[in-house]
Amino acid sequence: MAWLPITLQQLTFLLILGGGLYLFISERLRVDVTAMLILMALVVTGLLNEEQALSGFSSEPAIIVAAVFVISGGLGATGITEHIGQWIGRASGKSEARVIAVTMPAVAIMASFTHHVMVTAMMLPIMGRLAKTNGLAPSRLLMPMSLAASLGTCLTLVSAPAFLLANNLLKRTGAEGLGVFSITPIGIALVLIGMAYMLLTRWILPKRGVDAEDDGYLRLDRYRTELLIVEGSRWSTRPLAELEKALGDKFRMVGWLRNNKLRRDLGTSSPLISGDVLLVEASADALASLHDDSGIDLHAISRFGTRALGDGDGKPQLVQAVVAPGSEFIGRSIRELDFSHRFKAVIVGLWRRQGHVAPRLADARLREGDLLVLWGRPGRFAELATHHGFLMLVPFAGEAKRRVRAPLALTILAVTILAAVLEWLPVPLAFLLGAVAIVATRCVDVGQAYREIDVRVFVMIAGVIPLGIAMEQTGTAQLMASGLRHVVADWPVLMILLVLFSIAGLLTQVLSDSATVVLLGPIAVQLAQSLSLEPTPFVVCTALGAVVAFLTPIGHHGNLLILGPGQYRFGDFLRVGVPLTVLIALVSAWMTRWLWLDGPLLPGIG
Repeated sequence: MAWLPITLQQLTFLLILGGGLYLFISERLRVDVTAMLILMALVVTGLLNEEQALSGFSSEPAIIVAAVFVISGGLGATGITEHIGQWIGRASGKSEARVIAVTMPAVAIMASFTHHVMVTAMMLPIMGRLAKTNGLAPSRLLMPMSLAASLGTCLTLVSAPAFLLANNLLKRTGAEGLGVFSITPIGIALVLIGMAYMLLTRWILPKRGVDAEDDGYLRLDRYRTELLIVEGSRWSTRPLAELEKALGDKFRMVGWLRNNKLRRDLGTSSPLISGDVLLVEASADALASLHDDSGIDLHAISRFGTRALGDGDGKPQLVQAVVAPGSEFIGRSIRELDFSHRFKAVIVGLWRRQGHVAPRLADARLREGDLLVLWGRPGRFAELATHHGFLMLVPFAGEAKRRVRAPLALTILAVTILAAVLEWLPVPLAFLLGAVAIVATRCVDVGQAYREIDVRVFVMIAGVIPLGIAMEQTGTAQLMASGLRHVVADWPVLMILLVLFSIAGLLTQVLSDSATVVLLGPIAVQLAQSLSLEPTPFVVCTALGAVVAFLTPIGHHGNLLILGPGQYRFGDFLRVGVPLTVLIALVSAWMTRWLWLDGPLLPGIG
């Protein structure tokens, strides 16, 4: 078959594409900035008009991605994702094989409706603690976990921008498009294959970090503080076990004061009573949650808060400060320092990396490197910020969890999915309404909801969709497809699908999965049409190659997250990933042919 002649428009497009690819690969600019530059170049050269150029911002993929980020933020803010992670840790047991067998499907399910990088980041400290507790190598657990998060994005259409872009492309070509669960059979097969592969070939995973210290990527989870059950509290008369369950496994009782006496006869089944003081250790998030709980007060604030606030301006807030080397505070107890009088601030918590801490917070004698959690008005912290006794003064890292709204957040997620699957509403509108409901019901506040949206991803998607439109409109996709068809004209369909998966898998190591689909998707459509075949399997297989090719640490952001904590090297990913990616490619091509081209499900049948 003869190659089509290249036109001036196609040459212009290829030059713009080449410049964009250079910026994407070299990372001289952020991906969203590069996407906007490409968009502007397409408009200035006349390849796109104004309406086409801006179509990406109102496109289905951009709306769904933004909504999914907000819904994911709601699940995190209500503590749902944290509880799921803790359940995984408890169910995993102590054997390496069981940890992998439990973690991978659970992580995959979480990643099917949230962003896989968020799931990977949430699971990192959980897997780290699990490995340290059971004497396992983190490197033997983190790679399977990251793989499961990537494969889990294939369980639904909405979990990966690449699949949303593929669906958008199919609809533009007149195809029926994909439903929320259209690719689920492929996702299930890939998760099972990935889990079996990791269990059978654990010996090729590196074994590093068994004796590693509690590295900085683990969240601080040993803040010592004291809690007061306030009068009329919703916790009053309820057993301690309920409070412990609500706050997660990083909450630990140190002592229980009732009527100013230490009670050793009270346990998890004992009821809490107004006026009880609990001596506890809690995570940063739990500490922030307790501070926002109207039924519980931080004991130090209840005692000294009025004196510390005075007449200053600004809403009281939590900050943290590190005791500096040579500080005048070293060796002195918190009671002796009288912070509320001297600095108009209250010490409500203490974190110490190693060493004993007195049961009562006021009796703790400070050491170099201790991290103090302080409460007061912002205006009062000016003196503290410049005081030589402190190394730094920064905002408190914890985020309050709105745990009482967890059932509501789960209900909103379930209704959103049902509305999309049963076509009560169009998918973008269903997820948009879900995101609005998450905010309107205060599962997450408006400010945090906006922060949850990864603007880079949103802008990049909005910017690269017009790139695909220009590729189709200028005939460049047809030009490239004709060249590819010239090579694969007499090949079986399965081999052609494997070629598309392979090209996408290699390209996504240097480009994002979204950019890869935008670049190769139109070529896949044109190739399918030239072969008089349904374009859906060709586009889906291309998107799969962009999403699940597990070859290098730079191919997926999740891999970059585990690179340091797992002490991995570049070659570790190649050794594990090359055979796995070949297997995934075969399964993906076979399943797409079965779903959309009536191919056999089992070899030798049909």
